[in-house]
Amino acid sequence: MRHSQTSRRDFLKTSALGTALWVSGTQGLQAAKSPNEKLNLGVIGVGGRGRANLNNVATENIVALCDVDDTRLGQAAENHKSAKKYADYRELLQQDDLDGVVIATPDHHHAPAAIRALRRGLPVYCEKPLTHTVREARLLTETARKMGVATQMGTQNHEHPGYVKMIDLVKQGTIGPVREAHVITDRPGRWWKQGQTVPQDQPAVPKDLHWDLWLGPAAKRAYSPAYVPFAWRGWWDFGCGAIGDMAIHLMDPVFMALNLGGPVKVTSTGPAVLPASGPTEMITKFEFAARGDLPPCTIYWYEGEARPTGEVAERLPMNGSLLIGDDGQIACPHSKYPTLFTGDEKKDLTPENAEKFSQTHHHQQWITACKTGSPTGSNFDYAGPFTEIVLLGNVAYRTGETVHYDPQSMKITNNAQANDLLDKEYRAGWEV
Repeated sequence: MRHSQTSRRDFLKTSALGTALWVSGTQGLQAAKSPNEKLNLGVIGVGGRGRANLNNVATENIVALCDVDDTRLGQAAENHKSAKKYADYRELLQQDDLDGVVIATPDHHHAPAAIRALRRGLPVYCEKPLTHTVREARLLTETARKMGVATQMGTQNHEHPGYVKMIDLVKQGTIGPVREAHVITDRPGRWWKQGQTVPQDQPAVPKDLHWDLWLGPAAKRAYSPAYVPFAWRGWWDFGCGAIGDMAIHLMDPVFMALNLGGPVKVTSTGPAVLPASGPTEMITKFEFAARGDLPPCTIYWYEGEARPTGEVAERLPMNGSLLIGDDGQIACPHSKYPTLFTGDEKKDLTPENAEKFSQTHHHQQWITACKTGSPTGSNFDYAGPFTEIVLLGNVAYRTGETVHYDPQSMKITNNAQANDLLDKEYRAGWEV
């Protein structure tokens, strides 16, 4: 068995040396081993989304578990008693029998964990947003491409049939050329707080929490329940705010349907910028130039308390998107089927016998790719450039002016200082 596992790991690390094209959606080499042979997986972060991810990959051998919360780690280990337990994922990533890793940490740990795994030649499934910064997104994209391993960002609804239907309608020209789209979420607000100042109280660190490891690459500071376990999303040093949390889901079908990419101008408005926390509301405008035969297109993003007006407000579903074409409109709520507007006609496109969509498919797609070299829909070749664009919304907001981003040079061309926000500093030992 030892020989069999070594052979499989060798395949996972070298299968793309002859042809690495499959990571961007093209079929690659087939594994020498049966797709039925189980992978040895490590799971980094086992609470919250991590718990769901762990359950969705439990068809494989779970050989390593990591969490900075001893209680959560112990609970996860009850169902995987042979798995080695870690508080520090840097140690987990040295375990020599791994065939892949699943990462479900706060945003600021995504790149430090993923880059270490990729450089070891390990396939990676990483929660969204793919990274905490624009530079990290580019780094993971390039490294995954170089290593040729299976990757997947955790946009679990990427293949939802409602999203696929909306994309097909747009690409078929059902609503004509699309020059404008609107996307909205009600987060933060009731989900977590933003618009906050740094906590001044210094309560004791919970006995089960490895606080310094939770901070990881972030600068040292006193523990506060305002950061952990979930409220970290609203703090710049740990999360990417509402746009990082939900635009990665809600803009996903829009991004695919309109082939978004290339140079982009980004403007974000909201309350006065706070140094430590994201805003209570924000409106972001992404202006894309023509892409081949597709016309220039402007995407509007609304979060928190921000709302559109007029007909857009009437047709845009909360936590959903609205695409406006020359010949009609398509509205699609998150994880549901679209509604088509043409002339005075409104048509709900939900099938009569629509089955509940299983998010397990997204994980299984990555598992199959690890074994066979088959494509994944949200591989890092797709997820990296998408994440770069989304995170520019926060850069524009914190800069306070429109930023002109050139993806080829990975630079903001109209404001040299704004380029500092594409990157960040790391504590020693956590660098990428």
